[in-house]
Amino acid sequence: MTQNKTDKPLLFKGIKIMVFALLSLFMGPTFMHMALINKEKPLYIPLLIVGCLICAMAIILMFRGINTIMNSIFKKK
Repeated sequence: MTQNKTDKPLLFKGIKIMVFALLSLFMGPTFMHMALINKEKPLYIPLLIVGCLICAMAIILMFRGINTIMNSIFKKK
């Protein structure tokens, strides 16, 4: 009977992706808040766009990170 072992390099790659997702989860709403409290400033639209893009990137990174971690644990081949 073979024993399934976790692929550690793939697991660390997934954890690294999740760290970047965590940073994005804090940066995106921060940029959006900075944009929304300064509606009269000329950087309102660019900050709002950057904040929305960072939030979308955080969601994508969360899915990729969880998928990579699951692949390292369950050996999807």
